[in-house]
Amino acid sequence: MTGTLILPDWLIDVPGSPPKQGWGVRVVGDVVDAVGPNDELRRAFPGDELWVAEGQALAPGFVDAHTHLYGLLAHGIPPPSSPSASASASSPGWSFLSDFWWPLVEDRLDHEMICAATDLNLTQMVRGGVTGFYDCTEAPNALPGCLAAQAEVVAARGIRGILSFEATERVSKTNGQLGLAENLGFIRKCQNVARSGDRPQQGEGNTQYATRNTLVSGLMCFHTTFTCSAEFIRQAFEWAEAEGALVHMHAAESRFEPEYTLKRFGVRTFEYYDRLGVAGPTMQASQCVQITPAEIEIIARRGVRVTHMPLSNCEVGGGIAPVPDLLAAGATVGLGSDGYITDMFEIMRSAFLIHKAYRQDTATMPANLVWRLATEGGARAVGLEKVGRLTPGWQADLQLIDAGFPTPATAGNLYDQLLLYRSRSHVRAVMVAGQVRVRDGVVLGVDEAALRARVHRAAERLWHGG
Repeated sequence: MTGTLILPDWLIDVPGSPPKQGWGVRVVGDVVDAVGPNDELRRAFPGDELWVAEGQALAPGFVDAHTHLYGLLAHGIPPPSSPSASASASSPGWSFLSDFWWPLVEDRLDHEMICAATDLNLTQMVRGGVTGFYDCTEAPNALPGCLAAQAEVVAARGIRGILSFEATERVSKTNGQLGLAENLGFIRKCQNVARSGDRPQQGEGNTQYATRNTLVSGLMCFHTTFTCSAEFIRQAFEWAEAEGALVHMHAAESRFEPEYTLKRFGVRTFEYYDRLGVAGPTMQASQCVQITPAEIEIIARRGVRVTHMPLSNCEVGGGIAPVPDLLAAGATVGLGSDGYITDMFEIMRSAFLIHKAYRQDTATMPANLVWRLATEGGARAVGLEKVGRLTPGWQADLQLIDAGFPTPATAGNLYDQLLLYRSRSHVRAVMVAGQVRVRDGVVLGVDEAALRARVHRAAERLWHGG
């Protein structure tokens, strides 16, 4: 079977390991078939299509391990509706949610708003080298069916996506059950299609995205300890366990949640989850900002997966997560945008710089480690298998980045050069599961002006309650 030889100047095959000069990969179907020096690949596979990428670095695609795609609609929301107008110094995390995010964003969302934001956001993300993501939608008034509608958009863009609904009892117990059921039905639909390879019958829904090779999948999700009862949390884990799925929740994003669990239950957030018996490798906890050494020990010992959102943690005033300590303890950690700024180069830069400043240690969070968190680390955090490396048998999810720096690139400085001096505008090409989605910096098959106009209409309705 013929393949495609991608021959760059530099190859990052295993993120964190030294890059290889003059090496490339062979892609056959949706996987990496071979890796080696460019000249050897040419000799070994003379009949393959050649993709010569001079002056470029080939790397695994980014995995945005935690985003809220609908959050795009809140960008630039009018100042009277901003969280700063009503933020409480004593509990900024609670005020952000109760005074701003819930009433003015999430409670107003409908299917059209979610799909419009998803489509444009994915276009921007894939242009910036993102080949996989995990999205968390909370829209209590958009139930049921919002995940099926969103999945149509994701499948049309050909990106590897994990979708979930953030179930919560903050509106009502009935609405909470609708949220859990939304996740369960979506997980089952994706799994059944993957097993059978058949399209669902007309009338079942999800007819467009459900194919044998779909890149779309689901997981279970609930909000937090302060919007969900113990019974509800256990139910989420029980339903997920029956389907072999992960369970996501926001955890200790600000001081509010640990203060709440201490007052209500006498223990901090992860101590509470451990007491409930749900802390373990199926738990996928985002944020994890206000946690103690004892909680870090629980996370590492139980195998809890963590995602780190350095920029959004700053934006909401949550604090700086102890990511270096989590990594030192052996925790699985990925990077995410939280739907705030979706350029993964910006997110990597923030993770690279913030912890150095906070720890007053230039050796903290080196560039090669941050690259691993943005690729393979993110994939592991959200349960994607054989994603995040460019080695034989792994998925051909990759990006080519302009490596024409003002100063010479070397094996010793390539990670730093790419992290510090590149952005999504420097991504030249992107491939997902062996399919080219971006070429010469252009997202293929997309009318961005039309997508932007659609988002403008959706944002106007959201902002003004239309």
